[in-house]
Formats: sequence, structure tokens, C-alpha cells
Amino acid sequence: MKTRSLVSLLAVPAAAAVAALALTGCSAGASGATSDGELSVVASTNVYGDIARTIAGDAVKVTSIMDNPSQDPHSFEASAQNQLALSKADVIIENGGGYDDFMDTMLNAGGTKKATVINVVDLSGKKAAGGELNEHVWYDFPTVQKLTDKLVDVLSKADASQAAEFKKNGDAFTAGLTGLENREAQLKQQYAGAGVTVTEPVPLYMLDAIGLENKTPEAFSAAIEASTDVSPAVLQQTLDLFSGGSVKLLAYNEQTSGPETEKVLSAAKKAGVAIVPVTETLPSGKDYLSWMTSNLDAVAKGLAE
Repeated sequence: MKTRSLVSLLAVPAAAAVAALALTGCSAGASGATSDGELSVVASTNVYGDIARTIAGDAVKVTSIMDNPSQDPHSFEASAQNQLALSKADVIIENGGGYDDFMDTMLNAGGTKKATVINVVDLSGKKAAGGELNEHVWYDFPTVQKLTDKLVDVLSKADASQAAEFKKNGDAFTAGLTGLENREAQLKQQYAGAGVTVTEPVPLYMLDAIGLENKTPEAFSAAIEASTDVSPAVLQQTLDLFSGGSVKLLAYNEQTSGPETEKVLSAAKKAGVAIVPVTETLPSGKDYLSWMTSNLDAVAKGLAE
């Protein structure tokens, strides 16, 4: 799928921003910095922040730059405060693949101490198919496993005294990921080949792992993801999927909406097609494993209807 940058960095010179915030006495919680020398991890989104916190436990300060579950990720703007957080980080986690280009913008602005930067798309090894890459790799459990292993390794090297704790936490998280993959495999045995549609490619790695067939016209999801107009012909082609009975469910990105996606949502409801809301960032009250469990539960329920 077509990649795009989520945000733009506010036009504040990095050095001036850091200096100004330092003079105003930002707290450790706001900046991601700590005063007692503990390791600091800064993640672009609360998805990666939660994973890092689960593995690091209480030994590491974790800050997520984009952490408001009601925020439309496509309209998020990074701030000078975010720049300061990066300047203090020992480990930085970015999604990559064009999803969170604001991270590279801030890193290239300077003023950041030497940190280990983990680019999850690079770590995944996924390549563009047909010139386009689905950058939503946190819906791909094998990729999240690679991130888990990388974090355990990086954190253990940074603080050897906590290595056993990092490994224990990583092993427990891996067990949870294995359970999620097993659930996908079970659903694949039941529903492989069933047709589905999406407003955006956010959950496609999960749907693909279940063996579901994405019927969405590529021109539709690409236009929605790029925030461009959908042609009347492509919109009608998408709407016809529901009246034609070729799809079992609609996976709907509830963090973004517009006239075209509202029409698709309405058509799905009218046709009695199951609707599965998905999000790009972690909802309130969820950790990564419980969030993905809920997503799989919703998909299973939709397919069973």
C-alpha cells in the first residue's frame, strides 16, 4: 500500500527548542529524560511504547510521542517537547516505511545524543509489493517478535545488570505473541478464502495471516490512505462489494473518516455485513496483547455472522 508521512514537525529550530524547554524546567515525565541516570526509551507511538514498557519493566523510562487514542494519526504534529525527549533518549523506536517521518526529521535536526535507533519496518524485512509497502507492521506478529528480540538485546547491552529481567519479560511477551499467532492459524482453518474489505490497509497483515482475501479495490484504499479523492467509479466498485455479497466483513479505521468511508460504512450496515473497527494507536485501557486479542475476537465474531 502507498506510504505516507503521518505528521509534520513544527517549524521550531531544534537547538532553540531544546534550550527553551530546558530553561522552563520540563519534568522528566514530559520530556522522556530522567535525572537519576536510568535508561530512556522514546517511541513514535504508544504501540511501540507499550511493547518497550512491557519488556523493560520498571528499569527503563519509556515515553511515547503519539499517545492520544482519540488523535487522528494523520493530523498529528510533533512538538519542540518531542524534540527534547529524543535528545535525551538512549533507545529510539520508529515505525519507518514513511509512516512516522517526523521522527527522522527530528533526529536529523540534531541535538540528539548517540542513541540506538530501531526502525521496525527495516527490522521486519518487508519490501514494497508492486511499488507500494503496507507500513502498518505492528499488525504483523512475526515482526513484533523481531522487535521483541531486538529490544531484549539492546536493553541488555545498555544495562547488563537488568539483562535477566529483560529476558524474562521478553519471554513472557513472546508467549503472548505465540498465542496470537495460534489464534490466527485456527481462524485460517475455518475461514481461509473468505472475502473482506478495508477502508485502509491498517489490519491487512492480520487479515492475510488468517487467509482472508482482500476484495477492496486498491485505488480506493490507496486514495483514502493518501487523503485524496476517490473517483466515482472506484467508489461505486467498492460499494458494490456489499450488495453483491462477496465480502464477510468490513475492517474500518475508526481514527479517520470522510465522505467516502462514511458511504462505505453505511453500505456495509445496510447489507448486514459485519463491521470491525480498527485503530492505528493503542486504545485506552489496553496493552498490546489485549488489544490484538480484542481485534482477533472481533474478526472471529464478524466472520461467524
